[in-house]
Amino acid sequence: MNLALRAPAFESCRPAFAAVLGDAPRLDRIAEVDAHEGPVYVRAEDALYFTSLPRAGTVAIRRLDVGSGEVRTVREEANRANGMTLAPDGRLVVCEQGSLAQPARITLVDRAGGAVETLCEGWNGAPLNSPNDVVVRGDGSVWFTDPSYGHLQGFRPAPRTGDNVYRLDPSSGEVEVVSSSFDKPNGIAFAPGERTLYVTDSGANQEEGSFHEGRPHHIVAFDVVDGRRLDNERVLAVTESGFPDGIKCDSDGRVYASSFAGVDVFDATGDPIGRIALPGAVNFTWGGPRSDVLFITTDTAVWAATLDAKGARP
Repeated sequence: MNLALRAPAFESCRPAFAAVLGDAPRLDRIAEVDAHEGPVYVRAEDALYFTSLPRAGTVAIRRLDVGSGEVRTVREEANRANGMTLAPDGRLVVCEQGSLAQPARITLVDRAGGAVETLCEGWNGAPLNSPNDVVVRGDGSVWFTDPSYGHLQGFRPAPRTGDNVYRLDPSSGEVEVVSSSFDKPNGIAFAPGERTLYVTDSGANQEEGSFHEGRPHHIVAFDVVDGRRLDNERVLAVTESGFPDGIKCDSDGRVYASSFAGVDVFDATGDPIGRIALPGAVNFTWGGPRSDVLFITTDTAVWAATLDAKGARP
């Protein structure tokens, strides 16, 4: 059943939010499905790929046909997959959190058949913790977050390295730490032009379901130097409703982050301008033929917010 919500779903706190909404914003529930993390939209297919809600330790990668609502499974056992994005060759870049028996890793997964290729399993001789989110820069480099949530939640061994943000060069296989300053690095996204990198710190969430107010629950911004290094670390914004998770930008440089209350929207200076009110929002991505639809996963459904703003290059 399709459920459409209009004005009550959009909460404005500054006039600038009008440029995001346009004249007729709407929020539609387009599928009832166990969509949890890693949403990736493929325009050529009008399809949304996502990782499922973990059940008995198993996570699948699924595909939603946006037009028909049909859901199929791409990979049934995906090693506790979490965040995903698209590689330049069209394959999915997947954060596999691993288990006590299987290593955490960054992989490439074929969208049609589910074939897997490993890009990275560790750094400096130590295994990865439990990779959470990933983005591919225009030069092909893969940037990902690696918090130790797997250990905190009991499905990964004790960490042997910090909760870091990494850059992977696929051509050389070189992996380097670009930031080690986070409590729990989570979502990751580049601003338009890729000269700024945003990373959410969800350190306020330690044990599953917890919220420690004194720990980080904010968005951090960095300058990207020479496409390889990060500089000028600063807190862009603090999330008022719980901790931030997924993060994306629109083509005008506004910053969107999921939280307990929905998807919060900030201008490029970090001032909050509005919210897509959808309690239970976990992650989201831009899509649709005009890139003006924000597909939002909530563990039980996929929602589509149709806006006037358009997504930046993923």
